[in-house]
Amino acid sequence: MLIDFFFALRSARLPVTIPEYLGLLEAIKAGLIGPSMDEFYHLARMSLVKNEAHFDKFDRAFSTYFGGKIAAVDLTKDIPLEWLRKQLERELSAEERAAIEAMGWDKLMDRIKQLLEEQKERHEGGNKWIGTGGTSPFGAHGYNPQGIRIGQEKSRNRSAVKVWDKREFKDYDDSVELNTRSIKVALRRLRKFARQGAAEELALDDTIHATAAAGGMLDIKMVPERHNNVKVLLLMDVGGTMDDHIHRVEEMFSAAKSEFKHLDFYYFHNCVYDFMWKNNHRRFSEKIPTWDIIRKYNKDYKLIFVGDATMSPYEILQPGGSVEYNNEEPGAEWVQRLTHAFPHHAWINPEPAGVWQYRQSIGIMQQLLGNRMFPLSLQGLESAMRLLSK
Repeated sequence: MLIDFFFALRSARLPVTIPEYLGLLEAIKAGLIGPSMDEFYHLARMSLVKNEAHFDKFDRAFSTYFGGKIAAVDLTKDIPLEWLRKQLERELSAEERAAIEAMGWDKLMDRIKQLLEEQKERHEGGNKWIGTGGTSPFGAHGYNPQGIRIGQEKSRNRSAVKVWDKREFKDYDDSVELNTRSIKVALRRLRKFARQGAAEELALDDTIHATAAAGGMLDIKMVPERHNNVKVLLLMDVGGTMDDHIHRVEEMFSAAKSEFKHLDFYYFHNCVYDFMWKNNHRRFSEKIPTWDIIRKYNKDYKLIFVGDATMSPYEILQPGGSVEYNNEEPGAEWVQRLTHAFPHHAWINPEPAGVWQYRQSIGIMQQLLGNRMFPLSLQGLESAMRLLSK
């Protein structure tokens, strides 16, 4: 009965597979969920979606298939109600069963179909038509204990029989603009935990073994707290064309500072040369030689460039190509020195990947980094973190 649902997910470009679909059917057959479309939604998402980046696509496909908006309601589809009915008698209390049977599933669905055919315009208030703010069993922003919510962004009374179009994972979609929370989700793929510092956490297993060895006398064992031990060196382009990307880069910087305990950062403009800086207001008075940065950090640091790589090719390839001063060596030399010193490196570009082919300087930088350039999107950050974690 869910074959059409499976193909609807595939049509929405979700990478669901037949074994996952069969696993969902087995879970339903085994009675792992009760008579709730919400429970079916969570089970289906857990069974079929293996990457949080696809959660929002799944929500939209689920809503469309099961009738998310009034215009999208299609009651000719085979909505899987049989297993819900069977579960009702077994799972619900007498009071709950009586409340559902106030209208009944069959009457509920038949009535909404009838009203959709009869109703020709928007309706607000009242107790009959599909609309808003009333007591009809169908609509939004109203109240009915056995209702179906349609076209409402969130629950008001938390009593609808079906939640058709709730979407909780918009930020996880790899096609949407990032925010700090979703960036943190992507950055967490670069993790290597170690226990460091003072012993502050209870070591439960060791405590049990030590207590047993002591004949039942409590012997508490403590261990240091686990931290992400990854070390990150962040080099960020500022000024010029990067002004268009300030907000997104600030969000990434904020997320990185909270995710990585060992993080250090420096700024450059357009391309790295023989010096960088920590404070943009004192960039020329407090220069930090690039050679000192290379010598200061070990090879186990993950090097991440952040910049749009949008400049004149001369700024990368020629001595004196910098727009700010007469650099003795081309920027390409310094890029290669840095990537040689830090084998685990990647470049995060806030410019949309679709325009990269039209920017000669981006192509040059990609070649210098061995095509280790990724867009500043959820999918791009996840790909970069996977590469750096190898």
